[in-house]
Amino acid sequence: MQIIADLTRSEKRRLRILIKRERQAPLRTRMLIILHLAKGYGPAEVARFVHVARSTIYRVAERFQLRGLAGLADRREDNGSPGVDPMFLLVLRQTVANTPQDYGWARPTWTQELLCVVMEQQTGQSVSQPTMSRCLRRIGARLGRPRPVLRCPWPKNQRNRRVREVRRLIADLPHNEVALYADEVDVHLNPKIGADWMLVGQQKVVVTPGQNVKRYVAGALDVRTHCVRWVTATHKRSGLFIALLEHLSRTYRYAQRIHVIVDNYSIHSSRQTTLALASLPRIKLHFLPPYAPQFNPIERVWLDLHAAVTRNHRCSTIDELMGNVADYLKHRNVSRSGRKTRAVA
Repeated sequence: MQIIADLTRSEKRRLRILIKRERQAPLRTRMLIILHLAKGYGPAEVARFVHVARSTIYRVAERFQLRGLAGLADRREDNGSPGVDPMFLLVLRQTVANTPQDYGWARPTWTQELLCVVMEQQTGQSVSQPTMSRCLRRIGARLGRPRPVLRCPWPKNQRNRRVREVRRLIADLPHNEVALYADEVDVHLNPKIGADWMLVGQQKVVVTPGQNVKRYVAGALDVRTHCVRWVTATHKRSGLFIALLEHLSRTYRYAQRIHVIVDNYSIHSSRQTTLALASLPRIKLHFLPPYAPQFNPIERVWLDLHAAVTRNHRCSTIDELMGNVADYLKHRNVSRSGRKTRAVA
């Protein structure tokens, strides 16, 4: 440590300037260690200042005494070219998009160790688990939760043709007609549990009523105003959907035609609904492809409803919860109406 203690004032000033300009945090930390030692602090004090082990202080001081500032640089830069090339990363991206079962393994999900084995089979290049972890970060891979979906039984051409028909209907919609996307959502008194911010070492608690109570909301999203018209019921039956259709008929008295775009849920095509439509001649139903919720924008509204109201809620009664649901939908409609007004202005 004696050589470090003999640094001149100009050398210390130069070292401070280098610390301010250095962008690599490890090298900046090693320079800071030398500067503190040069000021006369002991290894234990320096270790406490820069939050490193005392052994690191001795190792950095030894490297500085042997080679000066050059000894503080990362010596791994002399290891040669990186262990992986762009082609390896390209193959890794394609591999992660698949599952281990596509490569003959029984396991359905990836681990970094299994990726190392499969990538060696694919490219002939062996990498360690830490290197694989860095490669996954480089390609932007993340550990997430898959989204369960049901495969549409229709051929792709038939499905796309139906979606184009619906979109053409909306694009060519006359001013005296309206179109709405309709769907139903379940509201449970037992709250849906979802992620939330909390302190380390603490877990928030959501008290559940125990005995679940359900209510159902049928809503329709206006394609022009993006406002939601809705009704509620205690059962998810044809009466719920019929009540929504009657509500739309009263709401859009001026419209010569009300186009309601729905999925293939049974209550949308039941015998009761068919008979009810006979008394609502202005309403026409348009059916989306089966198992294709991604083409129904009101699904996004229901996701936001769960995030803003039902997830982790602390309501003790279903009436209180449904009041919050109604308040959310009303506030949403007011905010959408305000945006529409500003856009027109």
